[in-house]
This record gives sequence, structure tokens and C-alpha cells, in this order.
Amino acid sequence: MFGTESSLSMFLNTLTPKFYVALTGTSSLISGLILIFEWWYFRKYGTSFIEQVSVSHLRPLLGECKVWRNPLNLFRGAEYNRYTWVTGREPLTYYDMNLSAQDHQTFFTCDSDHLRPADAIMQKAWRERNPQARVSAAHEALELEDCATAYILLAEEEATTIMEAEKLFKQALKAGEGCYRRSQQLQHHGAQYEAQHRRDTNVVVYIKRRLAMCSRKLGRTREAVKMMRDLMKEFPLLSMFNIHENLLESLLELQNYADVQAVLAKYDGKTCQKSPVLKPDPVIVSWYISLPKSATICYTAALLKARAVSDKFSPEAASRRGLSTAEMNAVEAIHRAVEFNPHVPKYLLEMKSLILPPEHILKRGDSEAIAYAFFHLQHWKRVEGALNLLHCTWEGTFRMIPYPLEKGHLFYPYPICTETADRELLPMFHEVSVYPKKELPFFILFTAGLCSFTAMLALLTHQFPELMGVFAKAFLSTLFAPLNFIMEKVESILPSSLWHQLTRI
Repeated sequence: MFGTESSLSMFLNTLTPKFYVALTGTSSLISGLILIFEWWYFRKYGTSFIEQVSVSHLRPLLGECKVWRNPLNLFRGAEYNRYTWVTGREPLTYYDMNLSAQDHQTFFTCDSDHLRPADAIMQKAWRERNPQARVSAAHEALELEDCATAYILLAEEEATTIMEAEKLFKQALKAGEGCYRRSQQLQHHGAQYEAQHRRDTNVVVYIKRRLAMCSRKLGRTREAVKMMRDLMKEFPLLSMFNIHENLLESLLELQNYADVQAVLAKYDGKTCQKSPVLKPDPVIVSWYISLPKSATICYTAALLKARAVSDKFSPEAASRRGLSTAEMNAVEAIHRAVEFNPHVPKYLLEMKSLILPPEHILKRGDSEAIAYAFFHLQHWKRVEGALNLLHCTWEGTFRMIPYPLEKGHLFYPYPICTETADRELLPMFHEVSVYPKKELPFFILFTAGLCSFTAMLALLTHQFPELMGVFAKAFLSTLFAPLNFIMEKVESILPSSLWHQLTRI
């Protein structure tokens, strides 16, 4: 121990200032390269590479699951509360609503809110747990001035119909755009104005997205599509709202499949599934596996591939002649979607009842499956034969995934923590779906059990020979007792001569 300390001390004393300069310079160079790469990756894909890797690989290994805001969440007053009035059940959990409260504070507040009285009131309102207290605070803020976030709260929670919510959101947009223009002119004058501009940008984007969703719900789908496209062009870097998923759903309603394919081509990345014939570049495969997707992206891609063949698909004919190229592409797309989220098919095939989707979802979890199927089941029903093709092929996915289940085929391994996280997001009256298990054949289980039992008997016989002999005699006597009883009965019935002949045989 002493020798190690003396050697370390001698080594540190021999270091010159040049070593520290070189060490600092090398560290700065590496940090700079990482910063440049992160900036390039963010500009190209709209997300951080390090964060993406941590979400895709580290979190599942550590048992942590990232929860995302549901892009198609409903309106509390006009939809969630209406469900409560009719059924008496609460569709949202406290954990889910608490996450929404945190989102609202992040999107709609900033450190300079105390400078504007209405914003100061709303900053407290977003933290209120009591819905009635939040609504009262929003009305109080509107008495002072036209406050965009106050209109947002009323549209979300007080409005009992979508038409009322749309009217309030239009008032919010008028107030929000005024604040946005003012803060845009001052955004470079200091950190305080930067924070205000960022908050005002979030407010405007949120309002426009919700107005587009109101149009979609009121049947003005083409208008909703235009609003979503304009919003994505105006704010291309605000990917946290996942507006493209709203756009996909609206385009499917219009049956505009060419535009759906164009949106998928932009947001689904490169399709480089493993093939027995072609060997893709390992670098591309690695990028493809780690790319965060969603059930909407994967299942919409599968629906488009299925649409090309589903109307004429027959499992009997396919088993006789084999799958065509188009059918193989459709089946592979379904397998890809099912591997990403295995809970969706049971909802699409109506093997499990749907409930209202939560305000937050867990990607690849039951909550995401509910949110997707709730809005997209009608689109699958509209494509003739699509659900039949899904029914015939989706279970084959689990035969393709290598064993053990922790290994993935196209995506990173399925997270083991999804059931726990979904239980917190979904109401207690809903039975949470779990990952389908790959069952071992009965013969393997029987053989394993028989070998284990035999080995245990051999070990006990070796250690306790006399005791095991007693047990063996008792077991055999018990086993043969019914046989002895039958033999005695037969002997008493049959003549003695015939019995002797039988015993000699």
C-alpha cells in the first residue's frame, strides 16, 4: 500500500505544466467535436443523439421508461368530463394529470410572469390541483387583460362541447399572437426576453394545433390538414408536439394515401429490415434500430402495405402458392409494427375493449396501443381485408423474435418496465396488457422436469440410502396395493385350476 502511494506521488510530481495544457486542450477538442456532432444531428433530425441513445438503450436496461405526451389527447371538459358524467368513472389517473400539470407549467409559464399580473395569476393556476380553482383563476386573469393562457385553460377544462372550445381557442389565438409579435421584437435583448419569446411561441403553437384538432373533430378535415401543414412549416423544429401524427390521422380520414406515404417517408426514416437475401450496412441497421418511432408511424406504414393486397388476400391460397412479393412486404410491415408495439392488434381486432386514451403514453406500451387504436380503428376497417390480413399474420411475429425475449429483431429490446408505467397511466378499471410470452413446447418442459426430479432422487438416495429405501418400499406398496386387491378378487372368483394355469402363464 505504501509503495503504491509513493509511486503515485512520484508520478504526480514529475508532471509538467505542458502535460496539463495538453490534457486540457485534448478535453476541449473532444468536447467541441461532440458539440458540433450534436448540433448537426439536432439540425438534421430534430433531436439529441445522446438523449436518443439513452432513451433507446440505457433507459430500458435501467428499468426506466420515458413517458410522452399523447399527440391526440382529448379535451378534458368536452370529452373526459362528459365520460365521467355518463359512467361515473374517472378516465384519467392522478399521475397522468400531474404530468399534464408539469407540461403546462413548462409550456405556458416563464420566470418573468410576475411582470404581467394576468400571467402571475395563471402561473399559480397551472399548479392548482382543484379543477374549479383553476377555472376561477382563469376568469380572474381575464378580468385584468386578454390572457391567452387563461383562454386555453377555459377551452380545455370549462368548455363542455368542441364548438365552445374552438371559440375560446380563437380568442386565445388573437391574444397569443399579439404577445408573440411583441416578444419576437425583443427576443435578443436579454435572457428574460428570450424566455418570454420561447413561452409565447409554445402558446401560439399549442393553440393552433388544438384549433386544427377542433376542426378535425367537427368534420372540417381538409381545413384541419391545411392548418397542420402550415404549422409544421412555420415551426419546423418544434417536434415535441408530434403534429405529424395528427396530420397522418387526418389524411387517413380523407383517404389521401399518397400524402400519407409522403409524410411517412419523412418521419419513418430509412426502411432497412433484415433480409435473408440482402445484407444491409451494419451502420444503417444500427441507426435504424435505435430510431425512436411510434405505433402511429409503424402501423400506418403496415396499413398502407396491407392496402395493396388485403382485398384479395386468402390464407388458404397463400399457403398453397406461397406469398407474392407485395404480400411479403405487407406481412413484414405488420411484423415490424407488432414487434414495436405488440398490444395494438388485440384492440384493432376488437379482442379487447377500448377505453378513452390517457393524456400521456408510454411508447411500446399498452397506453400507446389504446391511443392509437382509439383513433385509427376506423381507418383499418375502411380498408377492405386489412383486419383479416392482420388477424392471419400478427401472431407470427413472436415466432420470429429470437429467444430469449430480451433480444430484439428490428428494434431495441422490449422494455421490461412498461407494465408498471402503464399501470400508473391507465385507470384501475382497465386490465393492462402485458408482453405476449413465447411459450416453450410441452415436451421440453416435461423432459426438464423429469430430469430435475431424477437428479434430486439420485442425490437424496446417495445422501440418505436407508431413509430413501424405506420411502421406496412404502411408495411401491402403495402403488401396487390396488393391483394386489384386484388379484385377490379375481382369485376368489375363478376356479382354483384355472387360477393356477393363469399364474403359471
